[in-house]
Amino acid sequence: MSRFQQELELVPRRAFSIGVCLWLAFFLTMMLLPFRLDPEGRNWPLAGKLAISVLPGIPLFITVLLVGYVYADAKRRGMPYVLWTWLVVLIPSAIGFILYFVLRDPLLVNCTHCGAQVRHGFAFCPKCGGSLAQACPQCRCAVDLGWTHCVHCGASLPAA
Repeated sequence: MSRFQQELELVPRRAFSIGVCLWLAFFLTMMLLPFRLDPEGRNWPLAGKLAISVLPGIPLFITVLLVGYVYADAKRRGMPYVLWTWLVVLIPSAIGFILYFVLRDPLLVNCTHCGAQVRHGFAFCPKCGGSLAQACPQCRCAVDLGWTHCVHCGASLPAA
């Protein structure tokens, strides 16, 4: 399964349903109203009528799917998902989507001891206290294996 398919499965079914309903409502509105009210619109070929009715609803459908994706992805990452969903909906011109994708947190990782989800970079699990990474002996902050000094307090680190 590709990465795109995995991320697409993250979109809630409710978002798909809302997107399809909005697209269908837009399609029916565009198919029925303009061509019945305008006498010249009745003479259009069927392909033209379908193009005018089908195509403009597709960006609306995609926008609903993106909002659903932001909701589910922010929830998965432990972020305030309701806030991010509203920001994406209310900030115009796709700026909300861009801000979300630039500012989102990394995915949570599982604790090797108790299985709880914790943020990337934690040295200890907040639930069980188990060690998740090598920690500085002085300030107890997470450090990488190749470091000789702690970046937080400057203390010398023992060789691995």
